[in-house]
Amino acid sequence: MNFIARLGVVFYLFFFSVSIIAQNIWEGNTTPTYLELSEYLLRVSKSSDNVELYNMGKSDYGLPIYVCIVNGAKDSLQTFQKARNETTILINNAIHPGEPDGVNACLIWLDQILCTEDPLEEMPVVAFIPSFNVGGMINRSTNSRANQNGPEEYGFRGNAQNLDLNRDFIKMDSKNAFVFSKIFHGLDPDIFVDNHVSNGADYQYTLTYISSLSDRLPPSIRKITNESLLPSLEKDLAQNYGIDLFPYVDLKGQTPEGGIVSFNDLPRYSMGYTALFQSLSFTVETHMLKPFPQRVQATLAFMKALISWTAKHKKLIERSRLKARKSIAEAETYCFNYKSDGNADSILFKGFEHSFVRHHITGLNRLKYDTSAPYTRNIAHYKSFEATREVRIPRYYFVGRQEKDVIKRLKVNQVDMKKLKNDTVIQLGVFEVLDFEVSKRPYEGHFQLKNIKINYGERRVALKKGDVRIATNQQNASFIHAVLQPEAEDSYFSWNFFDSYLQQKEYFSSYVFIDKIEEILEKDDDLRKAYESKMEEDLDFRKSERAQLYFIYKGSPYFEKTVNILPVFFQY
Repeated sequence: MNFIARLGVVFYLFFFSVSIIAQNIWEGNTTPTYLELSEYLLRVSKSSDNVELYNMGKSDYGLPIYVCIVNGAKDSLQTFQKARNETTILINNAIHPGEPDGVNACLIWLDQILCTEDPLEEMPVVAFIPSFNVGGMINRSTNSRANQNGPEEYGFRGNAQNLDLNRDFIKMDSKNAFVFSKIFHGLDPDIFVDNHVSNGADYQYTLTYISSLSDRLPPSIRKITNESLLPSLEKDLAQNYGIDLFPYVDLKGQTPEGGIVSFNDLPRYSMGYTALFQSLSFTVETHMLKPFPQRVQATLAFMKALISWTAKHKKLIERSRLKARKSIAEAETYCFNYKSDGNADSILFKGFEHSFVRHHITGLNRLKYDTSAPYTRNIAHYKSFEATREVRIPRYYFVGRQEKDVIKRLKVNQVDMKKLKNDTVIQLGVFEVLDFEVSKRPYEGHFQLKNIKINYGERRVALKKGDVRIATNQQNASFIHAVLQPEAEDSYFSWNFFDSYLQQKEYFSSYVFIDKIEEILEKDDDLRKAYESKMEEDLDFRKSERAQLYFIYKGSPYFEKTVNILPVFFQY
């Protein structure tokens, strides 16, 4: 046997042994540690021309976040260009490391792909993030997921900062979010999948899914998702894997009999964020009480069915995304803050009978599902949503140069911005904050603002050199509106980026200002009339010197004009 032949045998034996070891590990009731996962993928990437592993930046924990790319070009620049030019799927794993089904599924799939003799040319580019929440993956235990059936040991939901990273895609408090943005925009994936494990009710399904709210999607994305992709996945999984695919069971009441509601994928969530950029976006939710190996196989089956459909519909996907981006760039109005309209369809559901029985310790009735009593019956499915707000889309937004945190986030999300070259004064639209509510407890590190009321006004604005102008006729317009329209649920304003503008900085001393009010009222007839009217109508106002003075002060030239005015302006 010559040297080349011996080398081939050695390589085959090495790779075959790694493959066998991999399958034995990944198909059992264990999931790899961060170190085991990284080392394995590094070995595989070095041994295969079809697998590439890239360090995309450090996590909050200080260790790398990797992306593994299959069917690339074995060169980083060429691979990422190929991903952008060709059809690409991006899969995210371990954003909640206690839900590691996708980690194992991707490893099994990778092993199967490398062992097959089938050519990869027709397959899309497939990229997966092995472990997104590195800090949470390292924080392993056996008991943080009280409701879950395996694996034996797993990671923790929070990252090193105790943030839920699946709430961080807009506010971007973590390093992980910035790394994800780098991966996502570097690949511009046509399809995005985030792998999870459910909480909630008990039922027969191993595999459920969330797709983006249909009513919020551009027509072309809605059509391809509902008329082609989802029906194909349901058929493929049923026929080839014996798996029923069902929408995520988000209960309207306490049990499924009360109906289920489509999940509102706000931009804070991974799939809500990726949908803003016209990726066909999904979350996979395997059922917590099913055995871990069974859940892994269901996740694997979903991946295979999705990859198969994608390979057959590359041109359709491309056309749908291009149409969506064109329609978004040309839109005249922006709809947001979607709520269920209360209308329901009927959907066939496979559940378990339940009862409420007295618990011997608590002395109270508890919910108990009877897995020995399965049923199939129709339940209500509330999947129709409508926008509660609609606004005219400006031609431009303007953001003050001092808002460095906002501009940084716009930049990493590939928003096209132009810096003003000179100071200028121009008539612009302004967002004046009239009212809002503040959450009573911190949520993901923020006292988020809700039920925001804005007056859309107009005034002369002094723009400065270095302020940025953002045209809205660009493909990332959905993201721009989502973060800059202050009333939107996940706007930068709602996440406290502009709180300082809600505080008045200058005030007056009553004994000084009272000597100025006669002159002020003489010069401003409208203010005088408004003051006199309020004096006639409001008894409490007549009795309060401070209230009267503040009323005049607020209408006078002395009152600061920037209070409650956001540093984001617009132009129609």
